[in-house]
Amino acid sequence: MSGLEAVETLLASTDLFGVLAPEVRLDCAGHFRELRFDKGRTLFVHGDLGTHAYVVAEGRVRMTLTTAAGRELAVRIAEPGSLVGEIAALDGGLRSADATAITPVLVLAIAAADLDRLIARHPDLARAAVRLLCARLRATTDQLEGIALHSIEVRLARFLLEALGGRTAPPGRRPAVELGYSQSDLARLIGSSRPKTNLALGALEAAGAIRRTADRIFCDPVLLAGIAGHDDG
Repeated sequence: MSGLEAVETLLASTDLFGVLAPEVRLDCAGHFRELRFDKGRTLFVHGDLGTHAYVVAEGRVRMTLTTAAGRELAVRIAEPGSLVGEIAALDGGLRSADATAITPVLVLAIAAADLDRLIARHPDLARAAVRLLCARLRATTDQLEGIALHSIEVRLARFLLEALGGRTAPPGRRPAVELGYSQSDLARLIGSSRPKTNLALGALEAAGAIRRTADRIFCDPVLLAGIAGHDDG
């Protein structure tokens, strides 16, 4: 497989480029270049000019918002196949969040000017960009609603159910969530602190909805759904 074909294969796994015809993706693939970031390095920060968008090829990137008081809220953890930095690259504005490598990261970068030319050339890419931005808006709205209206246990149960993605396990066993990042990052994702998130994990475990090991959370989807369906304050 050539380098261009490898890039096209990765693009096929993304929400933005995956809906395109293979020949269109190949055209897009020629405009990407590889960049590497060490763990802890910043890809960009809030307020930067959006010169590029990035597809994560290896590793994980934490997208965060930081308040004036220094409190962080993780918008999401971007994993391989995820697109980051696309909002500012698409509208020519400033970055809306910080992006930090939480593992060694390999990304494919595309310049905003190249992305703009590709959108003009391929109407299907323009439509895919609109759908992607709408999905981002819905996800952000759901996240803010959860933080404003629901207890930490409910938010955590909903997060774990989403992480499961409908996966099941054989009878007598539980599907596992492998987070691949710290409990502090998990706390940021659900809009909480690490101590409160640890208490919420303990509460879910006491209810029989999860079982924790060093690197996994084994989940009972039925019990988690029951907890996620109501807010006990």
